[in-house]
Amino acid sequence: MKPRTVLSMEQALSLPHATLRFAQLGWRVIRIEAVGGGGLPGDPNRYIGSRVADDDRRSYFIAPNVGKEAIALNLKDARAHEILRRLLHELDVDVFCCNTVPSRYASLGIDPATLRASKPDLIWAGISAMGPRFPEAPGYDPVLQAMAGYMEVTGDPNGPPMLSGIPVIDLKAGDEVYANVMRALLERHETGHGSEIHVSMLQAAASWLTTVLPLLDFDCAPNEITRAGNEHRKFIPTNVYPARDGFVYLAIGSDVQWRRLTAMPKFAQVANDVRATNEGRHREREAIHREMASVTSQYPVDEILADLYDAKIPATRILDIRQVRELPALRDRLTRTTMPDGRTIRMQPMAVDVERARTELPFPPKYGADTRRVLAQAGYDAGQIERFIAEGVAA
Repeated sequence: MKPRTVLSMEQALSLPHATLRFAQLGWRVIRIEAVGGGGLPGDPNRYIGSRVADDDRRSYFIAPNVGKEAIALNLKDARAHEILRRLLHELDVDVFCCNTVPSRYASLGIDPATLRASKPDLIWAGISAMGPRFPEAPGYDPVLQAMAGYMEVTGDPNGPPMLSGIPVIDLKAGDEVYANVMRALLERHETGHGSEIHVSMLQAAASWLTTVLPLLDFDCAPNEITRAGNEHRKFIPTNVYPARDGFVYLAIGSDVQWRRLTAMPKFAQVANDVRATNEGRHREREAIHREMASVTSQYPVDEILADLYDAKIPATRILDIRQVRELPALRDRLTRTTMPDGRTIRMQPMAVDVERARTELPFPPKYGADTRRVLAQAGYDAGQIERFIAEGVAA
């Protein structure tokens, strides 16, 4: 089967995360970056983080951009619009992606009507803050975490709203592109037609408000839809508890698990008749958390976890990122790339194991590194390519 080809005008994280997933499947991913603009050339994320390879391939840029090719086109120039359309045909591109504000689609020659008129079986996918109905809105993960209520439900109830430690909305939007492109490919197989996909970061984020947003129509208590710290709003006790030499997170998800917990001599003192049901435990939640902490603080983490494991109660110590990387369930599933100096870099695993997927991916290319080669594949001769570069149409 012919590997799919993706042409992606991408920057930052949301869309590079999506196209990384295609690259992991062995698809050809060609990222388009801008020419000019008055700042550093190309994707601003090239210049974020420590210098690990050279000036335009810094630490924050590497992991989402392995396994890709890089070209630079000045899509403010109508000649670059023609180059883009030629690339679609000559490279038999399956998917075109972008993550710029929708107000720029037409002027850059990347609007879905134009590109799909040129190649009707093309799948066009765009990420923006709130979709084409709000064409000027910039899509920044922290701002959208605030707008979508994520910050309101994250953090200590007695403290300020907080960001997630991971850019979850960027990553969610990228995963929606991945999923919806797969759906569109299936539909194209059945109909022969392409399609257009508009991923609103705000709407994608709001689709995850499953456990809070519907509660509004149930006349919920205010504390059900705001910050709860490390405890679960519904299942008691589910929280972080101090141990003699660290912390334990344990989760009681049913009355059966509660009975198993309080059958242990250590935790017997926490039980009473009211607490036999989760509803009853809600009424005494603050006292339960205090009493649980009083018990766990007397014992080392390993002893508590051994008891909870024997009782089949979900629990863990709080792991840092170094410890996560060494988990037996993950350490042989990490993806890798090789630095220009030969060092191996271990990266995040694929979300799901896929047979014949690429877990060793080439290091990201420098800005415009593949422009000449890709334009030549589209049928431009060396003289034409050099003129494009000399005149600022490409770089």
